[in-house]
Amino acid sequence: MKAAAMLRSAGAALRRSTTEPSRLVSRSCYSSGPHPERKVVILGAAGGIGQPLSLLMKLNPLVSSLSLYDIANTPGVAADVSHINSRAQVAGYAGEEQLGQVLEGSDIVIIPAGVPRKPGMTRDDLFNINAGIVKSLCVAIAKYCPNALVNMISNPVNSTVPIAAEVFKKAGTYDEKKLFGVTTLDVVRAKTFYAEKAKVPVAEVNVPVVGGHAGITILPLFSQATPKSNSLGDEDIKALTKRTQDGGTEVVEAKAGKGSATLSMAYAGAVFADACLKGLNGVPDIVECSYVQSTVTELPFFASKVRLGKNGVEEILGLGPLSDYEKEGLESLKTELKSSIEKGVKFANQS
Repeated sequence: MKAAAMLRSAGAALRRSTTEPSRLVSRSCYSSGPHPERKVVILGAAGGIGQPLSLLMKLNPLVSSLSLYDIANTPGVAADVSHINSRAQVAGYAGEEQLGQVLEGSDIVIIPAGVPRKPGMTRDDLFNINAGIVKSLCVAIAKYCPNALVNMISNPVNSTVPIAAEVFKKAGTYDEKKLFGVTTLDVVRAKTFYAEKAKVPVAEVNVPVVGGHAGITILPLFSQATPKSNSLGDEDIKALTKRTQDGGTEVVEAKAGKGSATLSMAYAGAVFADACLKGLNGVPDIVECSYVQSTVTELPFFASKVRLGKNGVEEILGLGPLSDYEKEGLESLKTELKSSIEKGVKFANQS
């Protein structure tokens, strides 16, 4: 009984995790009815993020088919997850020769594939390894499921999303409304850290996070945080910003080099995929922060709040009013983010 209650609680928490707390009731009510058939694919399902992400997506009642892929060990993960008594039918695949079977008919493809960060390793250090993995997977996506929403988790996201865009452009399948960099973990961290410092209930907190998904390119907009707190001074905001930016390093160091942010990233990935599913299913006013092709700034890709709908990105929302500190942060991040984008484009266009 305890295990069943825990699973119900986890599923309920996932359904509640949106950026618009005022709409929680209508969304949870929607989740109780019949749902369309939706196929979700996880590429990199046997990894540190992929396994807990597979578990969370199996618990999501909006998923009818869950296909898991990795270069090895996926059948075991799939068998394990498939025993959970929830709606999704699970299949596991291993090896490049099975990519077509995995991807065909997909509504959403989530990509956590790649190597994790290690002590002293920046997201940029991951580039040469993960960029090649992402490029090859996106070639397969363009071939077998060109209309799927693609949720990019593989780091460095600031570069891997532009890589994916270039691959899809070459294949003639690019739709900027359907390619997302998952920056939800930055939002999750900002909410958690703000709630702790402001001493407000974390379930009620909303903090937009804009920019990119690495170091100083992560810009939490605490001036727009709700509920408002008058107890936080300028130094508190600076410390919260720094902690949000360094959240991944905090976890790597706490795990003493034996892991990175896998569990919290899996949760964040599941939250964003859930939002995408709701958008596809026509639930109104689904808003999440995501790194997408954008005209919010002069940069071609930028993370901000986006409204999700039946075709992916329905609307990219503006930044809103920024504090002087946030304006400085915005200008400071642009050079690094621009460089990361250009690096991804250059890699994708190499033969």
